[in-house]
Amino acid sequence: MITEPTRIPPRDDRGTQPAPWRRPRVVLWTAAGVATLGFLVALEIVARGYGFSGPITEQSREVIFAPESGPLLYGGLALTMVVLTWRQRLIALGIAAGVDVAFFLVRWALDADMNFGNGALWVVLGVAVLGLTRRTGQERLLLLKGTGLGLLLVAGHKTGDTWLLITSKTRATVLDAYVAAADHALADPSWLVGRFLNATAPVSTGILHVVYGQLPLAAALVGLYQLRRVAVERRFPAHHLVRTFLVIGLFGPAIYMIFPVVGPVFAYGTDGGAWATANLWPDVLPPVTDPQPIPFDGITPRNCMPSLHTAWAVTLFIHSRDGSRAMRWAGTFWLVGTLTATLGFGYHYGADLLAGVVFALTIETAMRCSAHGWDRAGVRVVALGLTVFAAQLASYRWLPTEMAARPWLYGPLLLLVTGAVIYAYVRAARAAREREREPKPGVPRQRPVPEAEASASASASAEPTDSAGAAETATTGTGTTGESGATDAKPELV
Repeated sequence: MITEPTRIPPRDDRGTQPAPWRRPRVVLWTAAGVATLGFLVALEIVARGYGFSGPITEQSREVIFAPESGPLLYGGLALTMVVLTWRQRLIALGIAAGVDVAFFLVRWALDADMNFGNGALWVVLGVAVLGLTRRTGQERLLLLKGTGLGLLLVAGHKTGDTWLLITSKTRATVLDAYVAAADHALADPSWLVGRFLNATAPVSTGILHVVYGQLPLAAALVGLYQLRRVAVERRFPAHHLVRTFLVIGLFGPAIYMIFPVVGPVFAYGTDGGAWATANLWPDVLPPVTDPQPIPFDGITPRNCMPSLHTAWAVTLFIHSRDGSRAMRWAGTFWLVGTLTATLGFGYHYGADLLAGVVFALTIETAMRCSAHGWDRAGVRVVALGLTVFAAQLASYRWLPTEMAARPWLYGPLLLLVTGAVIYAYVRAARAAREREREPKPGVPRQRPVPEAEASASASASAEPTDSAGAAETATTGTGTTGESGATDAKPELV
């Protein structure tokens, strides 16, 4: 009896059956990459229309010319190096430093602008070239993801700068009078904290300037802590701080275009110059009258509503909860310090901070659900966050006089709806964390791995010799929680 031979599905480069979830994920992230590139190209075209270069040009010129921010480029290199072994990291740092020294000597001889960071960008691009030309399969994907993470950090900063320039050129008037009136319902916190900092300067202002300015550095440290095991496990965790940071920076400036606000230190203080309504901040409260749009200059960014510094600080605080006690304390310190600085320096109103909190929790929930799967609690938090955020903007724009006239009603109401979003997020996050800790059905528990065998496996996976061996390590390594026995471990995308 002759039977038809069984058709065996093609095997991938690791010699195993191709996972059914890989193709949709690759298609999804390919579409996301194309959309991101299209967005950057569109932003470049708009920027060119207003007479300045966009993010693509700004980042491309730093391959040769003096960069604007050397620490930012080395921060991108640090994120890229999470996919490298320690030996490869030392080599990468040595190459980056050598290139920067060479550029420094040439610029010094030519009396050109002096800065550093070109070497870091060269190494990041070199990792991409290495992945495309010398690696295959999962190892190539890992190197490309590391490169993309490093470049997105720099591109996100460039994109934000371009957005801010566009807001100053396209929004001739600002809505500070509306937000200042609505802020009366919250007891004018910017004026109160501004007076406190003036009374405690220069100690308080010196500390808070460091906290406010080094928020990206603190976020990079937390992000690197979360990604510290990527080089060993050969895969990224499903969700981490950098993802939410980048999305907040992408969508936040779009709200600036809808609700342009410059902040009390510009609209009511000396920093606004001739464009300021009056020199009132922080000593004299602005009068509550019928608010009108205020004409303003074409230089100052309209970057107050919502407060992205608050959104980033909240995200940093959330992700620091999974770290050590020192990291948790640092996350709390940075959150409190950032909120105090944004108000005390006159960069934001209290209403901006409430909107920033809701904005951050909504995006953080959406990013976590996109990584771990959508559930009913996550959908509720996102829907509630979007509703509350829209209601906040609408009330600031259309009900500021009523809010100022009835602070006993609208002040607690603003705090109540913001607290409702915080409470819903905490409940959803706890439930999601408990589900992640539960054993997956249908996955047999493996025997405990002896300590000697585990150390030998870790040392073997730390230095992959070829693409097949590296990919095999990715499938047999431990999960992000440090538990062994994950027989169906899947390489997650960034």
